[in-house]
Formats: sequence, structure tokens, C-alpha cells
Amino acid sequence: MARVVAVDGQRELKLTEGWELALTAPDAVGDLAALESAKLDWLPAVVPGTAAQALRAAGKYTLEAPTPLHGHDVWYRCRFAASACQPGEARTLRFGGLATFATVWLNGEQVLESDNMFHEHEVDVSLALEERNWLHVCFRALDPKLAAKRPRPRWRPRMMSHQNLRFVRTTLLGHLPGWCPPVHAVGPWRGVSLVEHVGPLRVRSADLRTAVDGTAGVLAVELHVEHEQPRALEDAWLECAGVRSPFRHSGQGVLRADVRVEQAALWWPHTHGESALHAVTAQVAGTAVDLGRTGFRTLELDRAKGDFALSVNGAPVFARGACWSTPDLVALPGTAEAYAPWLALAREAGMNLLRVGGTMAYEADPFFALCDELGILVWQDAMLANFDYPAGDRAFLASLTKEVQQLLERTQAHPSLAVVCGGSEIAQQAAMLGVPRAQWSALSLDEVLERLVLKHRADVPFVAHTPLGGELPFQADSGVTHYYGVGAYLRPLDDARRANVRFASECLAFANVPAPATVAAVLAPGEAPVHSPAWKRTVPRDVGASWDFEDVREHYLKTLYGVDPLTLRYEEPQRYLELSRAVTGEVMEATFAEWRRPASTTRGGLVFLFQDLRPGAGWGVVDALGTPKAAYAALKRAFAPRALFLTDEGLNGLHAHLVNERPTALEGTLTVALYKGTVAIAQGSQPVTLAPRAGLTVPVAGLLDAFVDATYAYRFGPPAHEVTVARLTAPGGATLAEAFHFPKGLALPRQELGLEGEVVLGEGGWALHVKTGRFAQSVHVEDEHFRAVDDWFHLAPGAARVVPLKALGPGQAVPDGELHALNALAPARFRSKS
Repeated sequence: MARVVAVDGQRELKLTEGWELALTAPDAVGDLAALESAKLDWLPAVVPGTAAQALRAAGKYTLEAPTPLHGHDVWYRCRFAASACQPGEARTLRFGGLATFATVWLNGEQVLESDNMFHEHEVDVSLALEERNWLHVCFRALDPKLAAKRPRPRWRPRMMSHQNLRFVRTTLLGHLPGWCPPVHAVGPWRGVSLVEHVGPLRVRSADLRTAVDGTAGVLAVELHVEHEQPRALEDAWLECAGVRSPFRHSGQGVLRADVRVEQAALWWPHTHGESALHAVTAQVAGTAVDLGRTGFRTLELDRAKGDFALSVNGAPVFARGACWSTPDLVALPGTAEAYAPWLALAREAGMNLLRVGGTMAYEADPFFALCDELGILVWQDAMLANFDYPAGDRAFLASLTKEVQQLLERTQAHPSLAVVCGGSEIAQQAAMLGVPRAQWSALSLDEVLERLVLKHRADVPFVAHTPLGGELPFQADSGVTHYYGVGAYLRPLDDARRANVRFASECLAFANVPAPATVAAVLAPGEAPVHSPAWKRTVPRDVGASWDFEDVREHYLKTLYGVDPLTLRYEEPQRYLELSRAVTGEVMEATFAEWRRPASTTRGGLVFLFQDLRPGAGWGVVDALGTPKAAYAALKRAFAPRALFLTDEGLNGLHAHLVNERPTALEGTLTVALYKGTVAIAQGSQPVTLAPRAGLTVPVAGLLDAFVDATYAYRFGPPAHEVTVARLTAPGGATLAEAFHFPKGLALPRQELGLEGEVVLGEGGWALHVKTGRFAQSVHVEDEHFRAVDDWFHLAPGAARVVPLKALGPGQAVPDGELHALNALAPARFRSKS
């Protein structure tokens, strides 16, 4: 059912206080009687939360040496008060999620057993409540269950810590030794509450569907209710966006109503328009019912001729973003406060699609609500990945069906849900491990999941697997792929075009080096990065491989900057870190330049990952402490709704590609200048007009009065210039976008640049006025108390830029730091004068 936010006369008491937990050996305490006599070390616990979170708060748990909780039973207990249940009233205990094999007792009586971390439960406790109540939950150890003898799988993915996890409905986080510390999810991770039904009306379920008919938004709602006086149900209405419609009572407490909103404001991803949301309310027999907010939008997925193109409200959308992990691997939080800073960063970077992959965990309602508000689409995998799942096991299939059905029902009102996928790398794993083609997909699982989507979210496209398409599931030029040609497979940058990628639901995974403060947090005093054991623990790798993703990064460091990584680490370790931060961003920006140009066949790409699972050089473009990395800044430029790119077309010269995704036309001027030192040896400009949601490609040669070998393809002597600067400006002269091309590569000599930073304070807060005499490469700001909103950018000779600064925390700190550039001899100091 769609989530009912509130009903007058219904009170929800969140049981968050007074919880304790204790650990025992598996089955050492069999029941509550044995628990009373056992001498256990009880610790304060956080609910919703995990046992690891409570142990961390008590100083007994670290990411460096996590306690293996699956080898223990974990007991929780809570004392709470409740009012007596009067005639006509009811009380239910609501469990948002119990990880994983859980037994629940209320006042000594067993009321629930659960074996699926992702199930929600409601238990009628109207007759079991007392004035003072004891609630106990026992989470049984997972290790003994994994050790049970099970049928052999057709294939065995090496990336998992135990093959029998395929039978257990729990998150795979903590079981991926190549890239995730063994943090075990145990506990009431999604909260516990007591719901008091004291009014005459009880809403049993709600079904909420939206559609777009021409320029009108259409809302259809079905309520299943109970009322003390059934005849009173004839007086009921539904309201949305100021339009009210009566409910039709068809008997048995079923109410149906439709609302048609003419000229409705549609919901768009933030890159393409406003993300309009509308409150949905009802009144049934005088009782108000809050059904939350929803949005009107259409989704289409074009898969013709191997394509994979998403459209929203009839407009093609280049979907870009990242694969989401979790705000906190230990706590697995589900609150708006936990999600908000991360999702704000995703929106700031121009991301319009986040994928919650099959190795992670389903996020809570506030995640989708915030994505609705921020205009971020969500690709949702079922929590299935890599394994040969027991599709013929009826109990497994029933548990999975309930899990996915609950997810689809509780997200019914959310327009942000854009794709539902059956799982990650299942068909790919089977194919790569030599399983016959006929066994690459469990059709029974695919069919069950597709039927569920058609029944509960028919407005959302269903994808059986990712990757999937072509003769091989992982084929890049058909359907959806996980593209690591540029990346793990060490292909040259032009492979991003050669591979003819249609849609990459994973791509561009690198060991992204974090900011200096995070590096310091990872290492003990005196330890050096890269080969310190503490550092290496944070670097992702494929289990069994003789390389890791730091090796991948170093391959491109050598290719793009012409340095020997080993020598550079020996001689200039800080220089090594600076170049390592920059290089992955350069690779990502170049790749998306290829994919977003107007002639590209690519319809989207999601970087793996959005945020790290622990501090260090992980896949995330944001580190585990919430600090963006250099790669994040590069993606922010590459993902801008109005963007400019330069591509080397060989003997065809340099091409400028302009993109306008906004609903209004773009008029401006495209200017190109080729610099040698501080002198522009050639330059030109032309006015440009881009229609709404359109692109334009302009050969740079057409802007210049004479031939210049802009890409150094003809090689008539040494290159005549060092950098080409393209700039798109608005009619008033404001810069809308910039792009740069380096005919000799990124290995620029270090020299005196005349780089300066001056702190200014305006109505919008602190900012840094940056200017340079000579070309400045990968300019970045280091300040203990502030983050530069624009960072790791190139700055043309003689150019200036105002960079907004965001405070990293509360307080009265003023900007005080250093301005760096890769080709500068030394950093430039800046400090506020106030």
C-alpha cells in the first residue's frame, strides 16, 4: 500500500528510548527464562540502528577491526509504557525492518518471527499490552545458518564471503571482502513503533496512482477503510493541487476517487525543469487523512535497436549520476537528517539519477521523499546480486515477493522512482564463469519481479538485470552495461567512443584519493599513504586479482601526465597525491564529454560509487566523511545542464559541443582561444543559439581566420600552443561554461603563474576571488573550515573567477588557507582581512 502519513485519531509512539543490547554465543540463551538468569553485559542501544552502531558508541567497535557479529546472538530489550486499549480501539506494533533472523516477545509472549531483513511487520497487540511493557528481540547468529548444507549452485561468485548467502534475505554489505569491511548488519535497523488507533476510522490500505493526460495530471486513489458507522463513509472526498473530488463507496469499506488537475505543474528531474510536488489529502467521515505528496510525470524507456534511452514527460534525458552506497556503513541510517547532506551534494553535482544497487540495502521513505524534492531520479535494484539464487524454492520466492511488493507499495507516491531492476551482475556472472547460455537468467525470478512492477508501479520501466543486452550480457553497445573499458580494463580514453556504449549503469571505478584531511584521518602519525597497511585496506580490489584499483589509477596517471608513479611516490609523495587526485577527474570528464556530445549513442552513465564505505581511497567521488573529492568537482562540470565540451577529432580538428537541457532556449557567444604562454596565437568567436533540450557541435576551425593545428594531428613542427580554451558566455558576458584541450597532454611544466586568491564577503557569504597571470591547471582550494563550491578547475591566462565558499561546520571561522595549481611552483596563501 502507499504510505499513509497520518490519520486523525491515530497516534504513533516511536520506541527510540531505553533500549539495551547484549551479545551471547549462538543459542547459548534459548528463551526469555534463560535470558533472565544469564549474566550478560547490557549496553545502551540506538533504535532504529544496528548492534555495530551501539558497540561503536560504547567504544567497542571500529572499522579497522570490526567485531564479527554474525558469530553471536544479539539480544535487545526495551521497557515502555502504554495506555489501556478501550473498546473500539486497537494497538499495533510496527517493525520497519529486523536484520535478520529475529524473534520478538512482548511481555513474555512470542508475537513475531522474521527471517528477512527487508520485511516490514505489523502485529496486533491490542490484548497483550499492559501499563508497563517489556519488548525483547533476539537476532540469532547468521554463521550457523550459513554453515548448513545446501544444494550446490551452478556458479560461485568470488566476490562474496560465503556462497550460502544466496539463501538469506539480508544485505550483502559486509560480505564483499574486496571492497567492503566486514561490518555485519544486525538489529532493528528500520525502527520500532507502537501505533494507537483511537478514532472511529482505520485506514487498512491505500493505493495511489498518477498519470499525465495531455496537459492534465490525473490522480487515482483507492482506500480500504473500517469505520464504526459504515454509512458515514458516504461522506468522503479527495483533494490534490486545489482540486477536490468525492470518493465512491463500493461497499466493504472500499473508497475510490479520481482527481484531474488541468494544466498541472509536472515533476521533472532538476536538470530539466522544476520538480513540482502536490499534497494529497482526504477526508473520510469527518476524519482527515494525509497521503503525503506526489508528482505528475511520465516515464518511457526506448530499447529499440539496442538502445536504452530514458525520457521524462516526453523529453529525452541524459541520465547521469552515481551508484549509491550508504551514508554510514555501521548504522545504515534511514532518516532525512542522515540522507540530506549526501543528496544535496548529488544535486549540486548535476546528478539526476542515483542507482541503489543489488549489493546494498533498500533505503527508507525519507530517501525517496528527498529525491522527490531535489529532482533526483532513482534506479532501484532488487537486493539480488551475482548469485545463482534458488528460484525454485517456494519459501525463498515468497519472501522475495513480499519484500519487493512492500518496496513498490511504499514508494507508490514517489515520482523519483524511475527504474526497477531485477538485480546486479547475475547474468554477467553466469556468462563469465562459463555457464551455458540457457542458464544465464532465472526466468522464474524475472517473471515474478516483472509482474510485481506491472501490478504496483506500472508507470516505472522494469529491467530484468544489469548489465543486459546484446549477444553477451555485458556487451557495451547494446542495452545496459557495466562499462569499465576506460578504467579497470585499462583501455585508452577513446574507447569511451569506440565501445559505442548505450547506457552504463556502472562505470569509471577508480581508487579516488580523498582530500588531505581525510588522508590524515586514515593514517597513524608517521605513516605514509599508498603502501601503509591502513591505506591499502581502503583501496578496492577484485577478489583473486593480482591488481587493485590504485594500479588502475596509476595507469592513467602515467598515460595522461607522463610520469612514472613509482618514481614520483619515492621523490615527491605529496605531488604524487595531488596528481592522483586530479587524474581520475580528468578521465571522468573526458569520458562524459564523449558521451554527452550531440552525436553520441550513449544515453546515460552512473559512476561507481557515489560515497565511500570507509575513509580512504575508495571508489566514491565523495569520501566517507562527506567531503567531495577532485573527481566530484570534475563530474560537476561534466554533468551541468548547460555544458561545453571539446573533443579531439584527429585530422578533422577540434570540435566544440554545446548542450542545453533547460526548457528555455540558450543564446550566447562561443569563444575559442589558443594560448602559448600568456599570448593567444589564434582566437575567434561566433553567436550560438540552442533550442530547449538541444545540442550543437561546432568545428573550432570555423571560428579561426587561418589554419592552426589545434589537435596537433598534422605535426608540422612542434605544437604552436599549449592549451585551447573554449568559453560559452551569456549575452551579458557572464561565463556559462568552459572547456579546455591540451595538444601535448596534461604534463605542463611548473612555473610562476601569478596565481592569487582574495577573500571577499558578500550577500551570499564568503567567497574567494581567484585570478592568474598564466594558465593555471587544476586550481583547488585547501581550507580547514571551508569547501570551495567550484574546485579543481582550469583557469585561462589572465582570467579571474569568484569561487563561493561553504562552511564545513558551525562557528565563526573565517577563510584561511591555500590556493593550489598543479603547474604552480608553490601555493598561494589567502586569509580574510576581517
